Amino acid sequence: MLAEHGTPGKEVYFDNENSGWVPPEVVEAMLPYFNKRGYGHPSITNKPGWEAYEVVWEARKELAKVINAHSPEEIVFTHSGTEANNLAIVGAILARRRKGGRIIVSAVEHLSVIFPAEFVAKLTGMEVIKVPVDEEGFVDPEILATYVNKDTVLISVQAVNHEIGTIQNLRELIRVAKDLNPEVVFHTDACDALGRIPLNVRELNVDLLTVSSHKILGPKGVGALYVRRGVKLEPLIRGQLSTQTLWPGVENVPAIAGFKKALELAVEDLKGGNEKIRNLRDRLIKGLLESVPHTLLNGPEGGRRAVDNVNISFLYVEGEAITVELSLRGIYVSSGSACTSRVLEPSHVLLAIGRKHEEAHGSILFKITRYHSRDDVEYVLSSVPAAIRRLRELSSLKPRT
Repeated sequence: MLAEHGTPGKEVYFDNENSGWVPPEVVEAMLPYFNKRGYGHPSITNKPGWEAYEVVWEARKELAKVINAHSPEEIVFTHSGTEANNLAIVGAILARRRKGGRIIVSAVEHLSVIFPAEFVAKLTGMEVIKVPVDEEGFVDPEILATYVNKDTVLISVQAVNHEIGTIQNLRELIRVAKDLNPEVVFHTDACDALGRIPLNVRELNVDLLTVSSHKILGPKGVGALYVRRGVKLEPLIRGQLSTQTLWPGVENVPAIAGFKKALELAVEDLKGGNEKIRNLRDRLIKGLLESVPHTLLNGPEGGRRAVDNVNISFLYVEGEAITVELSLRGIYVSSGSACTSRVLEPSHVLLAIGRKHEEAHGSILFKITRYHSRDDVEYVLSSVPAAIRRLRELSSLKPRT
């Protein structure tokens, strides 16, 4: 990659929310299961099949241990967090369809929660309520309580927001909801929580919980849904049953092996408090806000924000232009979210926290990992001010004087 004006420069990848680099340890854990062992079908009783089944079972055990599930059997592997969210939302509603039912989601949920909720509501005649959030993305338990009634079938609130890093008070939200309606099914999308905050499904009293491999530097192509014992879901796909009745088909064994290894590494970081990542995050936020005028931090500060999340709005310039300009300088980031960036729509998350369209359009998301260094952050801080200044000079949008 060439930096500005064709000069060779440093490359720094900060687009880990959407996809990313897989560490060598994770790749190494996957390789044997392509062609050396465990390459069989996990539900077939021959040697390669048993080896594959062992990989799947051990990964289910590891994830169950990390989130304190009662049993590995409560873990269902899918091929992405999006699939897991769809299974949770649509599967729970189809298993409980009734006229006049209510589905509640927060206004800042991932679109893989919002869209399935809207789809299944239309299919069943239920209504979808989007609970508003405050300017930092938090759902107020008292406000949630005003929407929960006897007809509420399902509630879905993220553990950590994927764009602005808001760490919800999930335990209190679940307590309030279940006090008002003990029969309600509570789902949380924890894809951006895994490896950032402790997750204990028993303490939370959550019914369904989604995680994703690539959000913790694992391979793409595998996600998982925790389904608490006794919670009924309607399978969304039909086919020859494998080791999992809720998601039939051949499991992606190499990816599951990689997910397990990535999970082990993420837990090690969490035990250490993610201090390195937090320090890099704080340096990047402080440096950008101080060095670039007309900027806004999107989301909360400090301990109420995920350790890896930096989301800044650069006013008077388009986010898409920023991603291109920074890419030319060897800095890879995203504008808004992957779900909206290519259609040039402002992030629904940023609009929900009160940002104006022009503020949301200029947002840039950085996701920091344990593999980043202080030098990476300093390179960004040395490059971004000049990039923004150049784009503002070319832009028709100008600061008010």
